[in-house]
Amino acid sequence: MSTDEHAERFTLLRPLLFAIAYEILGSATESDDVLQDSYLRWAEVDLATVRDTKAYLARLVTRQALNALRAGARRREDYVGVWLPEPLLLDEHDASEDLVLAESVSMAMLVVLETLTPDERAVFVLREVFGFDYDEIAPAVGKSAATVRQVAHRAREHVRARRKRFHPAGPARTARVTERFMAAVTTGDMEGLLSLLAPDVTWTADGGGKVITVRRPVVGAEKVAALILGIFRPDLRIERVNCNNTPALAAYNGERLEGVFLADVADGKITQFYAIRNPDKLLALAAPRRISR
Repeated sequence: MSTDEHAERFTLLRPLLFAIAYEILGSATESDDVLQDSYLRWAEVDLATVRDTKAYLARLVTRQALNALRAGARRREDYVGVWLPEPLLLDEHDASEDLVLAESVSMAMLVVLETLTPDERAVFVLREVFGFDYDEIAPAVGKSAATVRQVAHRAREHVRARRKRFHPAGPARTARVTERFMAAVTTGDMEGLLSLLAPDVTWTADGGGKVITVRRPVVGAEKVAALILGIFRPDLRIERVNCNNTPALAAYNGERLEGVFLADVADGKITQFYAIRNPDKLLALAAPRRISR
């Protein structure tokens, strides 16, 4: 039977628990489901048996997130086009002062995490982002602490090998580039747009087969610029939002959200665009979330 103390402890840790689930799943809506299911299980726990609420709930949420990740594996295999994580709408300054958390929820990092096995992903998130000990992680993934240490090393090397060599720009510089980008697309300034794009800039779109969009990444400044000017039509309303702790653009046709566009910026140039246009994934942007470590 749930008590006020159950609810109080869970609510206090909810931003942390949501962040764990989201980084394992890459989906805000699935993370909500995981937290709801986890709370129902938590409500049946005898609190007298819980020595460390944070570690206990982190293990519980991790197990439920792994179950959801494995259950959804087939859906991702059958997905039409490129699968991208759901964008995460945050309060304007939610994660900005926590650099580790901010980097861990970036679209670039989430895309890298998609290349890990479920166990590697969970171990990496719990260890590298949230700082749990190996013996705390072990019961969450059903492995020994020694095995978890090996999995953590393997996941860390995997992520490091796939990270770009340069350091991404911080939120302030990304915001400045985003402002210039908005000015260029709203005025149809092709030259201004090209000046913001890296020569090998890549456009990756996720429409899920539900909207018309490119199904494979488009590479090259001129190709991407032409694509952008075709998408950002004059009749669209463009708003700047904070998604995954970076300035992003939300495109509206009337009151309907048509897409969210995030960019990676390095050395003053946009190197990667992520265009999330699957309407199912845009539902997660109905309200901002809170995350913490």
